[in-house]
Amino acid sequence: MSQLPLVTIVVVPRDRFYFTQESLESLLEHTDYPYHLVYVDAGSPQHIRNYLQKKSAENQFELIRSNHYLSPNRARNLGLSRVKTKYVVFLDNDVVVSPGWLTAMVDCVNETGCAAVCPLTCQDTPIHEHIHYAGGEASIEEVQKAGVTERRLVEKMYLQDKKVTQVRDQLRRVSIGFTEFHCFLVRTDVCNKVGGFDEAMTCTKEHIDFSLRVKDAGESIYFEPKSLVTFLTHFSSPALASWDVPFYMLRWSDAWEYGSLKHLSAKWRLTENSYFKDRYKNLGWRRKETIVKPLVRKIPFHYVGRVAEKILCVLEKQFNRCLTSYYSWRYG
Repeated sequence: MSQLPLVTIVVVPRDRFYFTQESLESLLEHTDYPYHLVYVDAGSPQHIRNYLQKKSAENQFELIRSNHYLSPNRARNLGLSRVKTKYVVFLDNDVVVSPGWLTAMVDCVNETGCAAVCPLTCQDTPIHEHIHYAGGEASIEEVQKAGVTERRLVEKMYLQDKKVTQVRDQLRRVSIGFTEFHCFLVRTDVCNKVGGFDEAMTCTKEHIDFSLRVKDAGESIYFEPKSLVTFLTHFSSPALASWDVPFYMLRWSDAWEYGSLKHLSAKWRLTENSYFKDRYKNLGWRRKETIVKPLVRKIPFHYVGRVAEKILCVLEKQFNRCLTSYYSWRYG
């Protein structure tokens, strides 16, 4: 009987299915460290479903199919339930990896004894060039203001938007405050110890919540720059594909974002300061940038376009409420 690998890779949907093939082909081509693959396919369109079934049969990986959309944390917990290895890597379905990416993360966790490892994470094309995350800090600090104690979330990301070539000499393995969720490795025992992933965090800051729980458990998180990955966005493709619109709208819905922020605030007893108030005011900004504005740009007259944008934003928000209400009623 062959020995079980040390690592299970769990792939989950992030906010669309457009990059499924590019991401999976990258994973299969550039991962030479032994692993077991669990792929969570949640509500993908038929042609993506067919592709994943074909690749699963060819490459003998485990494919879990849900016929409806799942939030990323719900998909992670579903994948986690199948993990029997010492380590688990969670990878979004829009991430492309580079040679040696997994070996470097395993080396890091073995050499440091940390709980979790985050790779150097870039975004958009050309791949592996523009930094999204190269480590950072996250903590809750208490501040006295007008005789009242405020609990604030402090979050800082290092070297964001820099080119890898410009800061290569600054990149080194280091203990960090939080891991991003595009790609990260975690010890399975720690993941289970902290209770997996909070499914009330459906949209935003789920990585901060998880990292704070890992830190509260007395564990450490490391950044490993020898591991390099890139996540792709709508800027990496001509436009959001029509068949991706429903999932994208749900994933970044007003209800899911508002609910996640409220849950984060209550869970960690945070003061709802200007940060939260600004986030509440700007609910749906991703949908506006990705869905509404591309439609408006097709209108030739500038003034008409401005009016149309306001109207479309109102209509889109109404539709978004209907979509999330239906999903909540139908799937809980």
